[in-house]
Amino acid sequence: MKKIVLALILVASSSLFSQENQSNIKIFLNCNYCDETHIKQNLTLVEFVRDQNYADVILLFRNQQNGSGATTYEIEFTGQNNYNEIHDKIVLSTNADQTENEIRELILKNIKLGLIRYWVKNGKRDKITIQIEKEVVDNVADIEDPWNKWVFNLGFNGYFYGQETSKDVNLSFSAAIKQVTEKNKFYLRGSLNNSKSVFTYDNVDIISKSESINITMYDVLSINNHWSAGVFTKGGKSTYSNYSFYSSFKPAIEYNFFSYQESSKRQLTLSYKVGGVFNNYVEKTIFNKEKEFLWEHGLNLGGSVNQNWGNITSEVSYDSFLQNADFHQFSFHLGANIRIIKGLSFNISGNYNITNNQINLAGGNLTLEELLLRQQQVKSGYNYFISTGLNYSFGSIYNTIVNPRFNF
Repeated sequence: MKKIVLALILVASSSLFSQENQSNIKIFLNCNYCDETHIKQNLTLVEFVRDQNYADVILLFRNQQNGSGATTYEIEFTGQNNYNEIHDKIVLSTNADQTENEIRELILKNIKLGLIRYWVKNGKRDKITIQIEKEVVDNVADIEDPWNKWVFNLGFNGYFYGQETSKDVNLSFSAAIKQVTEKNKFYLRGSLNNSKSVFTYDNVDIISKSESINITMYDVLSINNHWSAGVFTKGGKSTYSNYSFYSSFKPAIEYNFFSYQESSKRQLTLSYKVGGVFNNYVEKTIFNKEKEFLWEHGLNLGGSVNQNWGNITSEVSYDSFLQNADFHQFSFHLGANIRIIKGLSFNISGNYNITNNQINLAGGNLTLEELLLRQQQVKSGYNYFISTGLNYSFGSIYNTIVNPRFNF
């Protein structure tokens, strides 16, 4: 009899412990750019876990730049275990003039809204308070925008560095204007950069200077959910690249194999550009050209996927001159972060360019001074950047506690 009573006590204790352990829903945050510390410190009635396999709800964040120059977030709520029938999605947009604190409070508010159905099923009805403010404007479409969706940006940067034997000065200025609507996207930007470096050796000053001016304009028209057309043009100068003046004008067309409305989740686009290029060089090129006009075209295939298991972005492009296809460039990009098994993820990011289109290179031999100071561009058949690695974490699946001391 004593054994039976003891067994019943153990079962009851186990049940109570299980209920206490399950008292709060378990959350897995899949967001690389969120202020997780702020979320964990201010979101109650949940337990945060470090592995999605143990979560009751997975919060997957996606983001895209919006027309105001700020960010549009999409938060996807995916229920698991006892909540697998609950799936929700919330879309919110920030403003370019919002502070970091206002943005993180807005994200936290929308996380709470998305978790309401989970809390209700979890038995937390008495813990939830809902307050609905009176709508000031009946129709958002009636709001007048004095700027008509135009966004302006001015920037100035200065960099100054010096020591006994050298000093560097870099000044840059930029101005941009942008308008983004459902039917059209327009972007115009101008920039000026001027840098000077002085090296003193054996009481002799070696001076390196470079200057660049760039004006860029894009205008893209939305045709339907899969097709877009646009015009891309630019002009300017660059002493480093041997341009006293350069300009290009290229119409383009793009097809998205998925709907543009799914762009935050997945994209696969194929685009083609073709147009004219005019170059006026500072020095005669290695092909004995002082100036020239060329026709250039390019094909680009790019895609992205953002799901619970991770994200992948890739792009392949080909550019060449129509007069001579031997002058061309292939570019490859791959970026991925994939969760392989519990606690183990793989990441890779890289670019590789095969460059056989450097028609702008200055003729003659570079001096050692010009080479070391990078005053002029040097012929290179390729360039690359690769970063890759594995990440593995293990231990307690709970990580609710936040301790920000000493910044680690």
